[in-house]
Amino acid sequence: MKLDLQSVQGTMLIPLWGRATASEKNPEILYDKEAIEIIAGCHFDFTEIAKTFGEYGGISYLVRARKMEDTIRKFINKHPRATIVNIGSGLDTTFSRVDNGTINWYNLDLPDAIAFRQSLIPDTPRNISIAKSFFDRSWFDDVIFNKEDGILFISAGVFYYFQESQLKEIFQKMSLFFPGGEMYFDAESKMMLNISNRTVEKTGNKGAKMYFYVNNPKALEGWSPNIKLLSSVSYFKGIPARKEWESGTRVMVRLIDLFKLMKFIHVGFEKEN
Repeated sequence: MKLDLQSVQGTMLIPLWGRATASEKNPEILYDKEAIEIIAGCHFDFTEIAKTFGEYGGISYLVRARKMEDTIRKFINKHPRATIVNIGSGLDTTFSRVDNGTINWYNLDLPDAIAFRQSLIPDTPRNISIAKSFFDRSWFDDVIFNKEDGILFISAGVFYYFQESQLKEIFQKMSLFFPGGEMYFDAESKMMLNISNRTVEKTGNKGAKMYFYVNNPKALEGWSPNIKLLSSVSYFKGIPARKEWESGTRVMVRLIDLFKLMKFIHVGFEKEN
């Protein structure tokens, strides 16, 4: 099945490449065995992606996967029967690394993205795909969960593509429908978003413009009285730069955190009294 590379879904191949190539050289950060296997059997030319994103790009995708994984592991240690909803899942492989045998996992993405995903990563009884838009609130009813067991929403590299007004509305609805739930996602500053847009355009993808940025994470609490900021952490915190990395990569890692250009945001949906 072919995927339209001139689309937001087309970018799902980029982080897959990044995790596969970077984890082979940096297994101490994360080793994505499934991504490596998919790339090895994938009949797609990654030359242009590799040339455009380079070492730093691959490492940034690997670190993002590691931060997501760390958050999920902490959550399911407290809630071993939790429900995890991966918003804009693309070709994410996290479930295979964190599954404790009791969690329930949902992959939410657009129909063509899910069809492509399932051709490479089949569903299993506790790792289920939902082929719907994030903004089609009917997916709320597709997610089976027990409030006492906890629910965590994760989203990696997805919210950038939406307008703030769209995200504000769906966050408000989620906070009411999933009280007690938590959301963990990555975000860029306005300056970094402009850089990212230029980078993606270099790959020839003209259909994946990014809009959403977060300069002040605390401002998200203004979206709803039910939304509370739990944490905001700089992108590479806890991931020391290796001397083996190219000098440009080491500089980027330092600059990203120094100027707070990229971050991970964790919010909670407060339960009603």
